[in-house]
Amino acid sequence: MVDHARARKLAERIKVLVAEALEHTVKDSELGFVTITDVKVTPDLQHATVFYTVWGTAEEKTRSSEIIEKNRGRIRGSVGHNLSIRLTPTLEFIMDEVPETAAALNDLLAEAKARDAEVAKLAENAQWAGEANPYKEPRVAGDDEDDEA
Repeated sequence: MVDHARARKLAERIKVLVAEALEHTVKDSELGFVTITDVKVTPDLQHATVFYTVWGTAEEKTRSSEIIEKNRGRIRGSVGHNLSIRLTPTLEFIMDEVPETAAALNDLLAEAKARDAEVAKLAENAQWAGEANPYKEPRVAGDDEDDEA
């Protein structure tokens, strides 16, 4: 029987334990400012995917990813020591792209807003190209001006 609530609780606990392990277990001065954003645990509790972000340049992100991968076993050992389950799940670390994607979307939305404002400004002084109503109106029965001509 699959217990999704238990997997969710375990994911939250692993999130905290991985963050603590990165702070206390990994002794590398080149490890950047790492934030654990999310953890997903499979329903059978055998595998955990840890999503993280690193604040800094692309070079610092690459270096921090290498350090995390190099110390994955130590981090898993620390997590397993502090969990109260029989088997420690394997850990997979994935760089979270959500912050960069959100920043790019914010930039695109700001650009769209600026363009909309520009179009609205141009529309304020705009005039009709022809008449206000460019469509032919249907003849009205009481309109005899056309019949007399």
